[in-house]
Amino acid sequence: MYVYDEHDRKMAAERVEQFRDQTRRRLAGELAEEEYLPLRLQNGLYVQRHAPMLRICVPYGMLRSDQLRRLARITRDYDKRFAHFTTRQNLQLNWPELEQVPDILAELAEVEMHANQTSGNCIRNTTTDQFAGVQSDEIADPRPYCELIRQWSTFHPEFAFLPRKFKVAVNASEKTDRAAIQVHDIGLQLVRNDAGELGFRVHVGGGLGRTPMVGPVIREFLPELDLLTYLEAVLRVYNRYGRRDNKFKARIKILVKALTPEGFAEKVEAEWAHIKDSPTRLTPEAIEHIKGFFTEPAYEQLENATDLLASQRFENREFDQWLAHNVDTHKKPGYAIVTLTLKQTGTPPGDVSDEQLDQIADLADEYSFGEARVTHHQNVVLADVRQDRLFELWQSLKPKGFATANLHTLNDIICCPGGDYCNLANAKSIPVAEAIQRRFDDMDYLYDLGEIDLNISGCMNACGHHHVGNIGVLGVDKKGDEFYQISLGGSSHHDAQIGKILGPSFAREEVPDVISNIVNVYVEQRTSEESFLDTYRRIGIKPFKERVYA
Repeated sequence: MYVYDEHDRKMAAERVEQFRDQTRRRLAGELAEEEYLPLRLQNGLYVQRHAPMLRICVPYGMLRSDQLRRLARITRDYDKRFAHFTTRQNLQLNWPELEQVPDILAELAEVEMHANQTSGNCIRNTTTDQFAGVQSDEIADPRPYCELIRQWSTFHPEFAFLPRKFKVAVNASEKTDRAAIQVHDIGLQLVRNDAGELGFRVHVGGGLGRTPMVGPVIREFLPELDLLTYLEAVLRVYNRYGRRDNKFKARIKILVKALTPEGFAEKVEAEWAHIKDSPTRLTPEAIEHIKGFFTEPAYEQLENATDLLASQRFENREFDQWLAHNVDTHKKPGYAIVTLTLKQTGTPPGDVSDEQLDQIADLADEYSFGEARVTHHQNVVLADVRQDRLFELWQSLKPKGFATANLHTLNDIICCPGGDYCNLANAKSIPVAEAIQRRFDDMDYLYDLGEIDLNISGCMNACGHHHVGNIGVLGVDKKGDEFYQISLGGSSHHDAQIGKILGPSFAREEVPDVISNIVNVYVEQRTSEESFLDTYRRIGIKPFKERVYA
C-alpha cells in the first residue's frame, strides 16, 4: 500500500497544526460556529446527537497492522472503546472531545493516516473492491488509480467547496461490482478496448439520498493516461453548473438529469478539450511509480490444500459452512481471501471495539502479511491467508466474534448508526437490525434462502444504502414517532437498480414480521436456484405487497 514520503508527512503535520489553531480559536470564542463549520468538516469532524463524531479516512479500505493498533489506542484513550466502520470504508469515532480532536489527528499522522475531506462539500474518500489485487478476474489492480485520484483530489483548491459532497468509486472485476460504482457521483469501471488497451468506462450522476439514481455511462472508454484530466473536466462542469441555491438539488446527479447524460457529456468533452494535454495528464512513469507501492507480498510457492480442507470440512460442519460463506478464491494457488464478519447478533453492524482492532492487527500480522481491508459491507478482510492455515485461523476467530458465517445472507446487514447517534436520523437503525437478526437465527434457513442484501438507513441521506438493498429499510418520522418504509428490488452490482417502495410504513415492532412475510413470498414463488432478486424481478412487487398488507 502507499507509503508517505517527506512531502506527505510535512503536509499532514502542517494540516494538524492548522486545525489545532482553528479549534483553539473556536473554543476561545474567536471563531464563530459558522466560520468553524467548513474548517471542521474538511477535517472530518461533525457534531452529532450526543457528541462530536470524527470520521477517519481509510483510503480504498486498506489498513496496516500498525495503523489498526493506533486506531485501537485512539478508540481506547479518546473515545468509549469502540468505533464504527462505514459503507465508504472509513472509521468513525462517536464520542471524541472537541478539544482533543487535534491530538487524535496528530496521532493519526504518525502512522500515515488522516481525516482530511471525509466530510464537507469536497471530493471524499475514493473507494474500491476489498478484493483488489488478489482476485483472479480483475482487469487490473484498481488501487494505484485510487491512490492517484486521492493525491490529485486532496486539497485541490478548485474543488474545495463544491455545490455538494462528491464521491468516487473504482471497480476492476468483470464478474461483480463490490464497490457499487453506479451509485456514486463518478463510478469508474476498468476495461480494455478492442486493441487491448487499458482504460475506464465512466459513469457519472449516480447517488442515493432523496433522489436516488443509477449513474449513466457518459464515456464508454477513457484511456488510462487521461484519467485525471477527464475527472477534472467533470468536476469543472459540475462546479460551474451545479445548483447552490438548494442543497437538496445540488448533487451532480441532479445536473446530469437536467442536462441529460448526452448533454452533460458534451459539456465535459468540451471542457476536456482545453485541458486534456495539461500537466495533470498522467504519464506511464507516474503510473508505474504508484504501482510500485502495490507490489505482491512475499507469496510462497504453494499447492492448493484441497485434500486437507476436504478432510477438515468433513470433520467439522461449522468450519465447512464458514469456508463456504466467508472464504473466497485467491489468484495465487494455496492462498485464500477471508472475510471477518462484524455482524454477530447483538453487536451493531460495523461496530468494532478497541480490543477487536488490536486482535485484527494481530491476525493480520500472523496470517496476512500485516494488512487488512475494510469492506463496503462493513466487514474486514484478510486478503492473503494460506489455505493450510484456514482451520487454525477459523479457530482463532471464533472467540473473538469474527467467525459468524453469515456473509451475504439476510443477516449480513448494512446499517448506519441511525438515531442512536446521528442528529439527522428520523429513526433508530441498530435495534431494527438486531430484531431482524434475532428473528432469522436459523443458519440453515438463511443458507437455504441464499444471498439477500438487506440494508437499513435511519434517514433519507441513505448512509445505509437502503435504496440498493434487495430489501431496504428506511427510518421515517410520523408526527414524532419512528416508522420504517420498506423497498424491494434494489441492487448495487453490475445490474444496479433502485428499489421500489412497497407501500405505507410500519412501526418498529412490525418490521421483523414484514421481513418474514416478504421472505415467505420468495420461498413460495422461487424456482430452483433462483435468487431473491431474480424472483422479485420475475414476479414483480404485487405479490409481496398483497401478503404484507393483507
